[in-house]
Amino acid sequence: MRKSELKKCIRDIPDFPKPGIIFKDITTLLQNKDAFKKSIDLMAKQFKNESIDCVVAVESRGFIFGAALAYKLKTGFVPVRKKGKLPFKTKSMTYQLEYGTDSLEIHEDAVTPQSKVLVVDDLLATGGTVKAVTDLLKEQGAQIVGIAFLVELGFLKGKEKLKEFPIYSLIRF
Repeated sequence: MRKSELKKCIRDIPDFPKPGIIFKDITTLLQNKDAFKKSIDLMAKQFKNESIDCVVAVESRGFIFGAALAYKLKTGFVPVRKKGKLPFKTKSMTYQLEYGTDSLEIHEDAVTPQSKVLVVDDLLATGGTVKAVTDLLKEQGAQIVGIAFLVELGFLKGKEKLKEFPIYSLIRF
C-alpha cells in the first residue's frame, strides 16, 4: 500500500458529532491491516533516527498509534489520560475547549527532566489538546523531539499552537 492510498481509507461521517461537522473516521483505516501497518511504518520511519526515551500518547485514539510506535521504535510508552483515570500521583493541565475546559493528567514519575519524548495523537484539529500535553511535559522538564499525527485538519490551523516543535502529519485534509 502506498502513502497516497491511506487517505482513501478514512471515512467521512457528515453531521457528527453535531450538524455541520464532517468527522474523519479512522476506524476504517484501523480495520485495514495493510493501511494500519503502513501508517505505523511511515510514522516510525520519520523518527527512527531520533533519540527517544518514550512515546507519550493522548487518550484514547492516540493510544492506538502511540503504543504501536513505541513498540516499533523500541521505546517506552506513557499514556496521558483524562482527569481521574490514572491510579498513581499525577500532574495535571487544564485547557480550553470551544465549549468549556478539560483536564489531562500524566503520572508524576512518567517522564523525568531531560527525557526525550515523542508526542503522538490520532488527529490534529485546533491543537488545544496536544498543546496541553506539551505544556505538561515542559513543566516536567521533558524534551519534546517531535509530535506525530495520523491526520491533520489543516484548515483548523492547529499547527500554529505547536510551532516550537517538529510536527509530522501523515495524512492532511
